[in-house]
Amino acid sequence: MPKFFVQSGTFQSTVEAESTRKAALWAVHQAMRQILPVDDHDDASPEVKTETASTEGVSVLGHDMRISRNGFVGRDVVSLPTIEVVNQWNEMVAALDRLERMLHPGLTAA
Repeated sequence: MPKFFVQSGTFQSTVEAESTRKAALWAVHQAMRQILPVDDHDDASPEVKTETASTEGVSVLGHDMRISRNGFVGRDVVSLPTIEVVNQWNEMVAALDRLERMLHPGLTAA
């Protein structure tokens, strides 16, 4: 699977993905995990996330996401509007939540 370099605002990450769009979606997921409980395997409590944010800071996304296969300053940069990627990520998370509730009707949001 190809490696992509994703940069937006103060956020930088290297991810493996099938496409630039999927790399951008994964980067948004990584950024959102800093503050939201979006992953069942993320055991960090709000207090731990607050402490981490206080000591290490929080990466902030900018207006555009820049994705490249050749480094953060590669000449092959694809730029996507961050809000567009965040909206698509939100739709994906909402669909996964609906699917989980259909498969496990006894589960409710806390």
